[in-house]
Amino acid sequence: MRRRLSRPEKFIRLSLLGLAIAGASHGHAQQTDPDVADSSTVVYEAEFFTQYSPVSVNDMIDRIPGISLALGNGSNGGRNSRGLGSGEGEILINGQRTTGKNNEGRSQLSRIAADQVDYIEIIRGTSDDMDIRGGGQVVNVVLLDAESRSSISTEINMDRLHDGTLDPGAKLSYAGQTGAFNYLFHIEAEPRYNNRFTNESSVNPEGELLETRFQENIRNQTEYETSFNLGYRFQKSMVQFNGLYAESNPPTDISRVINDYSTGSLITTIEREDEQRNRSNWEIGGDYEYSFNNGSKYRFLFIANDLDFTYTRDRFDVFAESETKDLFLFSAGRDRERIARTSYTFDLGSNQGMEFGIEGAQTIRDSDLRLGLSGTGITSEAHGGLVPQTISNASSTVEEIRFENFVIHNWQINKAMSLESSLIYETSTISQSGDVRNERDFSFLRPKIDYRFNITQSLQLRAKIEKTVSQLSFSDFSATSDSSDDDQNTQAGNPNIAQEQAWNYEMNLEFRLPNSIGVLNTELYYRDLTDVIDRIDISPNATDLQSARGNIGAGKRYGANFDASTRLGYLGVPDALLTLRFSVQDSKVTDPFLGTARRLRWNGRWFGRINLRHDITKYNFSYGFRYFTSAREGSGLTQTDIIDQETEIRDYGISLFAEKQAFNGITFRFDIQNANDQLRCRERIRFIGATAAGILEEVEDSCNGSGVKYALKIRQTF
Repeated sequence: MRRRLSRPEKFIRLSLLGLAIAGASHGHAQQTDPDVADSSTVVYEAEFFTQYSPVSVNDMIDRIPGISLALGNGSNGGRNSRGLGSGEGEILINGQRTTGKNNEGRSQLSRIAADQVDYIEIIRGTSDDMDIRGGGQVVNVVLLDAESRSSISTEINMDRLHDGTLDPGAKLSYAGQTGAFNYLFHIEAEPRYNNRFTNESSVNPEGELLETRFQENIRNQTEYETSFNLGYRFQKSMVQFNGLYAESNPPTDISRVINDYSTGSLITTIEREDEQRNRSNWEIGGDYEYSFNNGSKYRFLFIANDLDFTYTRDRFDVFAESETKDLFLFSAGRDRERIARTSYTFDLGSNQGMEFGIEGAQTIRDSDLRLGLSGTGITSEAHGGLVPQTISNASSTVEEIRFENFVIHNWQINKAMSLESSLIYETSTISQSGDVRNERDFSFLRPKIDYRFNITQSLQLRAKIEKTVSQLSFSDFSATSDSSDDDQNTQAGNPNIAQEQAWNYEMNLEFRLPNSIGVLNTELYYRDLTDVIDRIDISPNATDLQSARGNIGAGKRYGANFDASTRLGYLGVPDALLTLRFSVQDSKVTDPFLGTARRLRWNGRWFGRINLRHDITKYNFSYGFRYFTSAREGSGLTQTDIIDQETEIRDYGISLFAEKQAFNGITFRFDIQNANDQLRCRERIRFIGATAAGILEEVEDSCNGSGVKYALKIRQTF
């Protein structure tokens, strides 16, 4: 009897078949080889993309084999860098980064017209000319150096959801250059309507049905955003400013039908919830660079942002002719961040450079949480007209003051080898005030070595050793609302959480096939972790069980990523681009509740992805799909908490698209997102008392989905 192949086996065999064909046939590619500026940089001139009639820079990027590697998509995890000096898969515009978080280089790719591009280069080496200290590659989009140029990019779009709702949106960008001044203005209204349905059932330890639930969650959301990017070049210096403002105020309506079988007879309860989320944020950033006559440079960068948000939840029991509120939950917060970085770069010789400087940052989070329940007691309007409930650590302000002193050395050892080494000494003070008062000082020494060896013009070896320190989420310091569990309205905070640290070891071997036919890459990595962040026990006593995010000790994560991106000219379709990725990984940590070894949270054993894009240039038509799949179950997808265990059960996903450039340069794109109607399922095991005691109370099986979404986009550049 023939054995059926598992999903990972099918994926591996398909990938190996494609690579075998590519390796045997790459000499028959029909594409023109991009220019190679040196052994570390691959240059794609604008003429390379002419046959595809691109509208924006994004359209050009999509046609480059292996671009997902350069952009750092699908990284191996464990990267939670902070500060303006780090960068992973960065986008540069004219060799300069955009100092921003929400408004950064990658967000500009769809806003710049393709006819403004001179060339695109993938920088695979290290250089002291770039203010980026990542371990990967950099994509630099170089625009035409014209005395005057401008373009207007427009997009209107319409989404159709599974419930028949039509949700419109629009985008408008104006970009150009006048002499030494360049500019980009953008405004958009992005549709985010969502109708999510959930089915859940629970059984007792004997397998008898206790309860079923059906829930419909409708969020009517549109995100509004406007931004600008300005730059000016003087004779020896350059200055850039950018800013952004965004807001969204989506109301959410939830209806829930609960069938209770626990008493032996059916009891049906109907609930309704009103949720209101309000969110607004602004950001401003800039940088200044001055070049001295001796070739040295001075840089100054800064960023400031501010985010305000509120969340209000009202739950009602619905009866035949009336309804009664039984829950009020309100949370509010404000996140502020200010970062400044200054540095000086100079040459130590013809093949060595040095940079040293300092970076300072202030991060502040204000938070407030209020809970009201029905029952006896004095009601409060501030608690939705219900009885206020006491919540520990509900109101707080958390502030971090951080400084980094850094020195970076770049050495071009010879034409084939380069080495970048850096040393950062970081100090910080984290203080918390409000319901809890606490202050702690931290200091970290963070070295890094990044080695690159161009074995041939096509084959490159990259190796990196780096000490990293994670950026804490300040929402973990105080109590927060919990919308994932109807039986648990809030989650506790932990004012003593500390940064997760890691020694990261990576090695990449990349082979670029001739004639721009594709790229093959293998990455091996190992993470030696300390102060791993996960759920911990903070119960005040044995009858009041509580957990929060905290540090659980040492751990490790390791794995391998295999990537292939190839044009299918050897199959007679030279304008088709196939991209494959397969990842295997494992990890180990000691569970704080059970005391047993397990994988890290949300660490599945394997993951696979296939992307195909086929351009039929004769008709200015393109189509393609994206397919991804991963480990469906396993210990890495089971998360243990103090009173329950949850296991995520994953499904595959697929999306399709078709695109046609029609009259007057107007482009029509049709997407089918979540084409397979993917469901997200979960098994939750609840225990009587602590999980460690193992006394089973019930098992919940839940699946939710948002259905298939159809999206139409119409774009044009003037």
